[in-house]
Amino acid sequence: MDFSFSEQHEAVRETVRRLCQTEHQKLVAAAEENEVLPREVFARWGELGLLGVRYPEADGGSGLDKVSDCIVREELSYMSQGFASSWSAHSHLGIWPIWKAGTDEQRERFFRPAVQGQKIAGFALSEPDGGSNIRALKTRAERADGGWKLRGSKLYITNAPIADFLLVAARTAPELTGGAISLFIVELPAAGMTIDKLRKEGIRASETGLIHMDDVFVPDDRVLGERLGTYPVILESLSENRVGVAANALGMARAAFDAATAYARDRLVANKRIGDYQAIGHKLAEMSAQIEAARWLVYYGAWRVDQDTLDSATAARVKLVASETAVSVSEQAIRIHGGAGIMREYPVGRIHRDALVYVIGEGTSEIQKNLIARDLGFRF
Repeated sequence: MDFSFSEQHEAVRETVRRLCQTEHQKLVAAAEENEVLPREVFARWGELGLLGVRYPEADGGSGLDKVSDCIVREELSYMSQGFASSWSAHSHLGIWPIWKAGTDEQRERFFRPAVQGQKIAGFALSEPDGGSNIRALKTRAERADGGWKLRGSKLYITNAPIADFLLVAARTAPELTGGAISLFIVELPAAGMTIDKLRKEGIRASETGLIHMDDVFVPDDRVLGERLGTYPVILESLSENRVGVAANALGMARAAFDAATAYARDRLVANKRIGDYQAIGHKLAEMSAQIEAARWLVYYGAWRVDQDTLDSATAARVKLVASETAVSVSEQAIRIHGGAGIMREYPVGRIHRDALVYVIGEGTSEIQKNLIARDLGFRF
């Protein structure tokens, strides 16, 4: 067993840290306040090869691995989850299915420009009535001359207001089966599709939309893989991305912990650092242990992806532990800061708001527990 990162992995981490410190950090405050992500960051990520770290060089990626992907996520999230969330929705959810199941023409037209940061992608799955319950999808695709027409709504779609194309999940048959669900590539703007930008409490720098579709035409060559029934691709994509967003949660937990530790060293009460009081010292000790446990579970999950042995229950365990750790650690960081914890000049309040997103998004903690319980042989 080897728990060390390779020189290549450490080089990726250093690249992202330097990018965040020298270029991105100065953009965060305005992006959070205005709820607008600077589009130019995608081109910069593409230039550095950060959008394609887990994809093969032959397909236009950087030829690294899932561990590298998680390192990028962790470091971006340490700086700003808004930036990291947009990166994630683009580099995985929006293009992984095209890489995995798309035709050569679809990869050339959408995947390659996306990993270069020339086009922005998003993934339209969640709906107002069913959330991410895939089998409850109401959006329908009906046959039309030369293609399909989409009707329905999607909710909480990351990158939708700024995307150049979206992968849209729709039902192609009335049966409640996986074979009745397919993915469609919709280039934007599209006639019949309206996208309303949502204002959020968390990940404010990441732009999120509500989508309405009324007879949105999609030609046959924009059906993913030019075949129907790509439901299994959705499931596989979501499982891998749960490991990915767990790395996002790890980055947030680290950032909150570091802020709390620095504050505990600087803040004096009765001429004594607050970290030297047992109550605060114990909080920091527990936070440190939680983060260390989450870190190695996250990178175990990434290793499983690279070994092509990841299963849904393992992905659920990774995501459950990391996301709950981020919420717990960031809450304790606020408590350690006291009144300063809810002041905007300190980052811990923002981090806690952002951390709450991942006990909901990408499958709630309760959904992760269901998946784990099923793996143990129980049924609800």
